[in-house]
Amino acid sequence: MRFSEIVAPQTSQVVEGHVGDPGPQEVIVRVVLSGVCASELPVWRAASRQVPFRLGHEPFGVVECVGSEVARFRPGQRVTGLFREAFAEYCTVPEELLLPVPDEVSDESAMGEPLACLVNAARRTPVDYADTLVIIGLGYMGLGLLQLLRLRGAARIVAIDVRPKSLEYAQQFGATETYTLDEVPADLFLTEFAKWDSDAGAEVVVEASGTPAGLELAGKLVKAHGTLSILGYHQGAPRQVDVGMWNWKAIDVVNAHVRRRADLLESMRIGLELERAGLINTGALVTHRFGLDEVDAAFQALVDKPEGFIKSVVEP
Repeated sequence: MRFSEIVAPQTSQVVEGHVGDPGPQEVIVRVVLSGVCASELPVWRAASRQVPFRLGHEPFGVVECVGSEVARFRPGQRVTGLFREAFAEYCTVPEELLLPVPDEVSDESAMGEPLACLVNAARRTPVDYADTLVIIGLGYMGLGLLQLLRLRGAARIVAIDVRPKSLEYAQQFGATETYTLDEVPADLFLTEFAKWDSDAGAEVVVEASGTPAGLELAGKLVKAHGTLSILGYHQGAPRQVDVGMWNWKAIDVVNAHVRRRADLLESMRIGLELERAGLINTGALVTHRFGLDEVDAAFQALVDKPEGFIKSVVEP
């Protein structure tokens, strides 16, 4: 089989390897596609692990063969799950880390790991009927969470991003208002203590940009006693926030991420059911495709964000 590995900063190569027989409780999965995630961008950029190493943790594939004790899966079955090193033609995976993909779900919508992260974020973000919901940052995660939280019945869904094309996607997926950073209306800001009991601000603000500017703006837009949900994956330098303002607003701050495997698998199952029912469509956010020998180009697209870019996948 062939797989991609990082050999130097921003440098990948394709290597020929061997696929052994699966263990008794293992499944060999032929990878159909795997998403390119911003969380792996720093290690691709700096080769911060001992080289060579392999990336890719957002896979969808088809069962190639199963171990002697595997009962839940059969060859030819579509699957996803929690496994890594998926920029490869094949992966060997413990049965317990896999879930079946319903026939109605497209390949692009069946990337289980980011779907699980989105559903977990939605489950941790308390949107209620008739709330005002603001989402800052309209990449794959922001647009995916918009689709999920729309189901909760918010009366006003405000989407904010620097890219006009992302705002178009937000309108397509249910935003009632869209703004660039310099267009955000004054009624969404609450920055003065004297106005804490006014109607200014939003009940729920989701920060999905992963940037210092996005986090700063999010804090300014939360209503008193509202919720700030941090979905953005913050990397690099430490962030500075106005904790004093957060204090007098008496807001709840939610980390929208989880690490427990059981939570991720359950949220993955829920996400696949929502996709099957047609209530969400994360596959529509896949805009760019790359081959196994184009992993560096896939990460560079994530950096450069060419026109229309939302999500790239590697297709072995």
